Parts: sequence; structure tokens; C-alpha cells
Amino acid sequence: MPYKEREINKLYYTMGEVTSMFEVNASQIRFYEREFDIIQPKKNKKGNRLFTQEDIANLKIIFNLVKDKGYTLQGAREFLRQNKNEAQENQRVVESLQKLKNFLIEVRDSL
Repeated sequence: MPYKEREINKLYYTMGEVTSMFEVNASQIRFYEREFDIIQPKKNKKGNRLFTQEDIANLKIIFNLVKDKGYTLQGAREFLRQNKNEAQENQRVVESLQKLKNFLIEVRDSL
């Protein structure tokens, strides 16, 4: 059986890692942290924010609603209050489709 690399998942991500993931400034992440109560990063003794996988998933949902679907901040807040499970399921579908797209692009490029 061939060796398969395990995917390494971190417990906490720093602000720098999160900003590079979403390609935004740290101020925007801090702003969304204040505006949406579902984002609650831990803070160490120095006050540096440490984001969990759940925080990252919630940020993806917020960015999808605000950037892609064009919701206002108030509209996104209300949507998340009323339909959080639906939003999480939609985000999982979007991520699986993105993985499939990346795989198909790799296959195309290898031909």
C-alpha cells in the first residue's frame, strides 16, 4: 500500500496566517470580529489573537455572504442568526466543489 501524507491541521492560526488566507488586512479581520459574535479568537498573554478552525470556518461564511453574495453587514448578521446551519452546509458544499475543481485542473495540467 502506498504511503499517503496526512493532512496536518493546526489548532490555532495567528493573525498573519489568517490575513494571508483571506488576502485582507488585519484591520478587516478585527472589524469582523467586533461585528460578528460568532468569531471569538483566543488571546494569549501578549494579546495576540489565535484563531481556531471554527473561527476560520465562520470567517469563510462571512466572507462568502459579504463579498460573493453582496450582503450588507447587517444583512449577513441577520442571515447568520436565522440560518446558521444552512450557511455552514452551503460553505461545506462550496469548499468541496473548490477541491473538486482544483483536482480537475491538476488532472488537465498533467495530460
